[in-house]
Amino acid sequence: MANIQQFRLPDAGEGLTEAEIVTWRGHPGDTVKINDPIVEIETAKSLVELPSPYAGVVTELLVPEGVTVDVGTPIIAVDTAPSETPGGSAPLPQASPDAPPPGEDPTEVQIPPAEGAVEPGMIGGPAPGGRTSVLVGYGPRTTAAVRRPRNRPQPGPASSTTPSPTPPVIKESSGIKESSGIMHTAAPVEAPEPIDAPAASAHVLAKPPVRKLAKDLGLDITSVAPSGPGGIVTRDDVERAVSGASSTPSAVPGVRQTGERETRIPIKGVRKVTAEAMVASAFTAPHVTEWVTVDVTRTMKLVERLRADREFAGVKVSPLLVVAKALIIAVGRNPGVNATWDEPAGEIVVKNYVNLGIAAATPRGLVVPNVKDAGRLSLRELADALTALTTTAREGRTPPADMAGGTITITNVGVFGIDSGTPILNPGEAAILAFGQVRRLPWVHKGKVKPRWVTQLALSFDHRLVVGDLGSRTLADVAAVLEDPSRALAWG
Repeated sequence: MANIQQFRLPDAGEGLTEAEIVTWRGHPGDTVKINDPIVEIETAKSLVELPSPYAGVVTELLVPEGVTVDVGTPIIAVDTAPSETPGGSAPLPQASPDAPPPGEDPTEVQIPPAEGAVEPGMIGGPAPGGRTSVLVGYGPRTTAAVRRPRNRPQPGPASSTTPSPTPPVIKESSGIKESSGIMHTAAPVEAPEPIDAPAASAHVLAKPPVRKLAKDLGLDITSVAPSGPGGIVTRDDVERAVSGASSTPSAVPGVRQTGERETRIPIKGVRKVTAEAMVASAFTAPHVTEWVTVDVTRTMKLVERLRADREFAGVKVSPLLVVAKALIIAVGRNPGVNATWDEPAGEIVVKNYVNLGIAAATPRGLVVPNVKDAGRLSLRELADALTALTTTAREGRTPPADMAGGTITITNVGVFGIDSGTPILNPGEAAILAFGQVRRLPWVHKGKVKPRWVTQLALSFDHRLVVGDLGSRTLADVAAVLEDPSRALAWG
């Protein structure tokens, strides 16, 4: 006798209110085990893969891909007591959707890799490290978000084996889809109907950003010839397929020409959270910004030596690494800049550790993941951590935990060819350093004008926490280390 269980979108109790269904890993007719990856969702901060809390046969997908739903909404139905089980065995063991398996950590569930499984990070494969991350929420928002209008879906035909639950509340995701930072108009999402057949595209090997790009371009990913290792569909494969099928060779990938004079972009996800945080920060903390122009010729020579050093083989070494180390040293000499204003307690909380945030532009918007306890890392360990952090951010897979608890931030505007700017503080932090482009300029050196590598730094700080001399000393210390990296040996 059938026993239909509905998996509801979970809430970690940390402020999560809604999420978008991005990719289904399980489809009607599929047999799933407890903790099998079943769906990939997008929260306001990251992509998260959810495991199945049930073992059995998937009978129905209650929410289609691309639709945003509230926490607690039923999203998939699983028959935990199918009429026929392999080998006539007893029904598969079940687990509560709200509790992890015995002996497991409540935030991570270990999944043994299947034989012949695809590479980590690919659709249909395990997450890096052999784990599937259970949904983790994020902290409370500073201001209440404006809710979008909703449409309730029409119930589908009655089923003799499936109970008739209250139709899930579906948030319209019509309007604009995001792909590689370029926005385009998408067709309105229809009210969800029961899905009877598995999507063939779920069996194609492709990373989530590539799969999303194909979906946004209206391209069936199963029709794309893979060129990547192991039969993986790459971004280039998708773009070649689109350009080959398009009658307009000059069309910009990711943009559909609608003939309209205006494009309306829904404010949601990372963009929405970032906007709320920046408004709250700008109008709560009194910002002061100071600038300094620095000769970083010795830093550039150090970067070249490190790149040739066998101890740094296989790791990305850039000027940002030295800037990060310089800021950590400056914080150690000026701890008051690494603090938080606690209004309810009427206290200034000075942090005796450095969780170094790096502002990263991603296709989903601006995120600021941070390196935990960066002050305790060697230069090589710091290089590894920065590489992992930026790579994960660009793939849109930064877990919420990596974006929580930052104490001070660097924004590298130089990669865009910008000299400097007046960065807005990451909420809760006392300072943020903008690192401008490094350029070859005429500079007075030892009494003569010579071409030197020069950059500009800008430090914004909360004037409630950081008075002028403290901010100035901090910025001067960063500049001094970049001008002469050997100071790091004396000050570090």
